[in-house]
Formats: sequence, structure tokens, C-alpha cells
Amino acid sequence: MAAVFVITGPSGVGKGTLIAALRERHRELELSVSATTRAPRPGEQDGVAYHFLTEDDFDRRLAAGEFVEHASYAGHRYGTLRAELERRARGGAPVVLEIELQGARQVRAAMADAVAIFIAPRSLEQLRERLRGRGAEDPAAMARRLAIAETELAAREEFRFVVVNDSLDRATSELDEIYLQYTG
Repeated sequence: MAAVFVITGPSGVGKGTLIAALRERHRELELSVSATTRAPRPGEQDGVAYHFLTEDDFDRRLAAGEFVEHASYAGHRYGTLRAELERRARGGAPVVLEIELQGARQVRAAMADAVAIFIAPRSLEQLRERLRGRGAEDPAAMARRLAIAETELAAREEFRFVVVNDSLDRATSELDEIYLQYTG
């Protein structure tokens, strides 16, 4: 199977932005689209940003063993559909997953050769500003995400690769170096 890259880190740290920048440099890199029970944000399309599922559909797929990993985060559930990952990897192209910490741990346990990368903010204050800048959540939801982020930041030591996203260019270059180690 092609290389599988797992990108994780706190909500708002810039995982999606960094993945997009890496994919600009490496057009062959496939993005595995995760499933979620949360509602779409403005501009998000089903099957592009996420596979948006109802709670019942998520439960049914979970019971059928259709997820490689799944996790609950900030009151919603997320997961990587096995068929999504296999379809993309079958073509021989490297695949990247953007997932929460719980899911990253599950993928590492299930796929020892997956390349797990933790994206960290320069500081908790920087993360707070990024979340505020999104303007997509009420203050209570943002407070929950920040509390979770503090716990997640402690997990960075579990990862061989940690990229601090304090400069998009520098962080993308670091990701690029890691990518080339496993694909070059």
C-alpha cells in the first residue's frame, strides 16, 4: 500500500491549511475525506470537506466495521471510512488523513507504517486567536475546543514528528521534508 500520512493536532492549529499547501507541492498526494456527525460549516460540501452523516448512519457504519478509526470530539463524532482510505491507497498514490488525536492513535495502532505528524501552535494564545478568527462557533463551543486543545498539546511527545505552525512557509517546508523521506 502507498504511504499513509496522519496529520493531527488541536482544532484551529491549521492542519487543513498545511495539508492544502503540501498538496499544492505534491499533486499526487490524495486526501482521505473523513466522516462526521457535525453540521456543515458555510461553504463545506458533502464528500469534499467531510462525508456528513446522521448519528444513526454513523452508528450503523460503526457497527458494520466500516471505520479504520473513529473518535468523539467537541460533541460530534468523526471517523475515517475504510472504503475511502482503501480506494485512494489502491491507486498507489500516497494518502493523507486529517484526524483528531484519538483517531490518530487508533491509526498508529492499526497501521504501524503510517507516518504520524503532530501539528502544534506556537502557543495556546495563538490557537485561541485562530479559533476566534474562524467566527464559526459560539463562546461555549470555543471554550470546549480550547480545553481539549490543552490536553491534546500534552500528547505531542507521543509523535516522532512535531511541526510547529507559527509560519506557513516554514511549517509547509518541514512537512515537505517529512513527506519526501517516505515517498522520495
